[in-house]
Amino acid sequence: MIQVMGEALIDIIVSPSGEIDSVVGGGPVNTARTIARLGTEVSFIGGISQDALGKRIRRLLESDGVKIAIEHDCAASTTLAIASLDDDGAATYRFLIDGTSSLSVTPEIALEALDAKATAIHVGTLAFVFEPLSQATRSVVAAMGENQLLMIDPNARPSVMQDPSQFWETFNAALNRADVIKFSGDDLDYMFPDLSNQAAVRDICRRSQAVVLFTDGSRGVHVSTKNEEFHVDVPEVQVVDTVGAGDSFSGGFLTYWDSHNWNRSQLQDENSVRAAVDFGVKVAGMTCQRAGAMPPFAHELV
Repeated sequence: MIQVMGEALIDIIVSPSGEIDSVVGGGPVNTARTIARLGTEVSFIGGISQDALGKRIRRLLESDGVKIAIEHDCAASTTLAIASLDDDGAATYRFLIDGTSSLSVTPEIALEALDAKATAIHVGTLAFVFEPLSQATRSVVAAMGENQLLMIDPNARPSVMQDPSQFWETFNAALNRADVIKFSGDDLDYMFPDLSNQAAVRDICRRSQAVVLFTDGSRGVHVSTKNEEFHVDVPEVQVVDTVGAGDSFSGGFLTYWDSHNWNRSQLQDENSVRAAVDFGVKVAGMTCQRAGAMPPFAHELV
């Protein structure tokens, strides 16, 4: 079983022509839904409102088979994100988050929801940025068992970081424990502006000893481990939009890892890492061919 921690929200998607749609979103929710749709047990550690939009989020998670780890009532309104798409389908985001459900998770609530039986924990996105959720994330990372794999996705959102100190405090705390770290080019450009993307990846790999996955869009995935580097190509697909693509890649990677009953030590094996990355690429490719964050089900990958 895998646990995913972070925000649950509603994405308001604005097309290049100004048409508006809405979907359930949040990077961690997308990751959890991917894992569930691929057939692996998963629970979500995050605040979900009692309002109508929160009920919509809960229905979708439960319909996909995601267990909700926090059952505390949340009176705060649902977090909103406005995703504006360009002509290539790429999204830029603005968030309406202050005082909303995503920030209702305290360290005490998160630790109560943490399951010692989970084989892997995934954290990232807004869970690195805002108190008390970022403090809760640090508490969960510190409480993890020795055999639990930690994957982090900083998914940096500089537009919401008036003070980035919380982001860096949480990222560095997770970095000290991380087994797998996923970066996008946007993450690396923001976080390490004085380094090339490849140099930043190598530096993080050296500092953390983690497997670092740099998802570079159509240019593929660059992988750095303690002992080697390699590149995984991505197939050409007809992109509708990229909403949730990186999240579904992470979900695919973790699902493949869990389905093979591999542990943290297996991350030193290039063939295992390459196979999990290949599977994540396949999952993300299918997600890109659909509007919104709609990861595939297991039967669609056959």
